[in-house]
Amino acid sequence: MVQLPCHEDVTDARDLLVATLAEHGVDAAVDDAGNVLATRTASGESAGAAGPHVVLNTHLDTVSPDVPFERDRDATVEGETGVDVIHGRGACDAKGPLAALVGGFLSADVGRGRLTLAITPDEEVLSLGAAALTGRLPGTEDALEGDLFLVGEPTGLDVCTAAKGRFEGTVELAGENAHAAEFAGVNAVAAAEDALAAIRTFDAEADEHPQLGPPKLTPTVVEGGGATNQVPDRCAITVDRRSVPPESAGGFRDALEADVRAAVDDAVGVAVSLTERDSPFLEAFATDPDHRLPRTLREAIAGTRPEATDAERGAGARPFSAATEASYFAPAPTVVFGPGDLADGDGAVAHADREYVRVREVEWATAAVERALSRLLSPEGA
Repeated sequence: MVQLPCHEDVTDARDLLVATLAEHGVDAAVDDAGNVLATRTASGESAGAAGPHVVLNTHLDTVSPDVPFERDRDATVEGETGVDVIHGRGACDAKGPLAALVGGFLSADVGRGRLTLAITPDEEVLSLGAAALTGRLPGTEDALEGDLFLVGEPTGLDVCTAAKGRFEGTVELAGENAHAAEFAGVNAVAAAEDALAAIRTFDAEADEHPQLGPPKLTPTVVEGGGATNQVPDRCAITVDRRSVPPESAGGFRDALEADVRAAVDDAVGVAVSLTERDSPFLEAFATDPDHRLPRTLREAIAGTRPEATDAERGAGARPFSAATEASYFAPAPTVVFGPGDLADGDGAVAHADREYVRVREVEWATAAVERALSRLLSPEGA
């Protein structure tokens, strides 16, 4: 899978996934949004047994540019020698996690309920595939209706039970032009001073989320003015928002506009708009770390740990540091999990030229997913 470039087109990777599933006796469908969907249900005496619908999700696409495939069976990684690794774009984000989910999907014992593999085509861009799957686009309905979701991303085999959301918006300040020599007009650029103060104190009274900590609001771009001898009538401040539950994109916009409006002079117009997207923003999500889904997965990770593995790997539950399509599956219990790292002790890994994944951790993750799914879908339940 890593040998197939997926930074511009995922067709070849999608065809390989469908063919691989067919080789193992599983028919997969590709929907209008480009998602690959396959389902397994209980058979024999267990057929029709009530149980949860567990959904496994990750994505086929990668960021640009492509990084060629290479397998190094004697690599040195973070001071450890003789490590079998696969290098290449998508090795950890997210083809290593994809391999683990597919392996677990094919080998798990489905004693009750239903198991669905839902692989999306465009997570690195707009997540239109996931948005369509979950009924978040106009004219679509929730095609999954899942009870439990396991999302594959590079987590170092930790079980990630929460992630901040990311919104982007613009604070527009409107004034009135005048000659800079005159005491006239309304200076929109000068009003940015008060607007930035309101942005800086926006979260002063915000409660910290038990898993994610405080939200964060960052002004990132300021644009305004034109002629150097003219009172400017416009200033725009772009902001990056990292949200925590239960904040929504709309609720954030309304609250920020109210705070900025209260901070600037009444003569200045204020409007806050969210950046236009073809799909909904990825909002924050959080699952109770003691819920049976993360608990069962953590037990499976511990129970399949290879010998001589760093005890810090796959060690616990934590938040995931990046936004993912897990956002679209909440509030159903959702976890993010997989082999590989966004970054290691030597620097960036995912989205970087040195992207890699340890082969033994792909195998470990596969075994852990199989064990966790078999328990969640056993006739006795978890």
